[in-house]
Amino acid sequence: MLELAKTKKQTKLKKHNGLLKEISTNKILFLMLVPAFVYFIIFKYLPMVGVILAFKKYTYAGGIFGSPWSGFDNFRFLFISGIIYRITRNTVLYNLSFLSLGIILQVFCAVILSELSSKIFKKVTQSFMFLPYFVSFVLLSAFVYNVFNYEYGTMNSIIQSMGGEPVDIYSMPWVWKYILNVFYQWKNIGYGTVIFLAAITSIISEYYEAARIDGANIFQQIRLITIPLIVPTIVIVFLFNVGKILQGQFELFYQIVGNNGQLYEATDIIDTYVFRSLTRDFDIGMGTAVGFYQSLFGLLLILTVNYVVKKVQSEYALF
Repeated sequence: MLELAKTKKQTKLKKHNGLLKEISTNKILFLMLVPAFVYFIIFKYLPMVGVILAFKKYTYAGGIFGSPWSGFDNFRFLFISGIIYRITRNTVLYNLSFLSLGIILQVFCAVILSELSSKIFKKVTQSFMFLPYFVSFVLLSAFVYNVFNYEYGTMNSIIQSMGGEPVDIYSMPWVWKYILNVFYQWKNIGYGTVIFLAAITSIISEYYEAARIDGANIFQQIRLITIPLIVPTIVIVFLFNVGKILQGQFELFYQIVGNNGQLYEATDIIDTYVFRSLTRDFDIGMGTAVGFYQSLFGLLLILTVNYVVKKVQSEYALF
């Protein structure tokens, strides 16, 4: 037992000395990491103290530590009222559609661009596809409003010019499921396409040459070479986005839909509910409870998906 304890102590000492040696050897690199560490400590870890507000009835006089405890009352209200089911359903379904449809469209566009022979046309097309990514959500919301506005919107102006009656899109919740998806894909398709295009260009050209010698046409090359070889990239992109599946797209929903109560049933997500709880209802305890639920559920989701991927194809897992 004494020898075993001594061996463990020596092993720990070696690891410690190895870390010190690594820091001494790469001082500049570790120094460059300091701003990132400071950022995460200040903006990610220190605010976690506020999680206790999920279990308190917050008062401005008592503050974080002086407010009375409420136990699980905030969580109980969320589940009994049905609010948590609605916002979780909307958040998960929207993000699943954003993610799945986005990957399909991005891979499709990347494959098409990789097969174009004209370099100039390819670069121009990439630039135009990437441009919407830099458009702010404020500008996007102004564009959407000018298209769908009941009185002066472009869509209703066209309908009225053809003898029809104007349509109040802002009172039709089901339509926004498709509108939000269309604008999300339009804004992000260029960014994702660049990622998959980079993966395609890294494929060794000899594979395609061998396939052409064997008589494979372009569709067979895509199906048997391109798609299988970019599967690792697809899985990694999917896993990274699954971790954010409960974060929603706050800017997209808040800027385009805003505080339109008629659309809450179809467009209210976790982030917009938390924002309203903190800025309109001033119910800090309830907003913190929803945020805590969001973080915990997201952690369990990414761990579950990573576990499944690790069981199916271990080299594609994140950890």
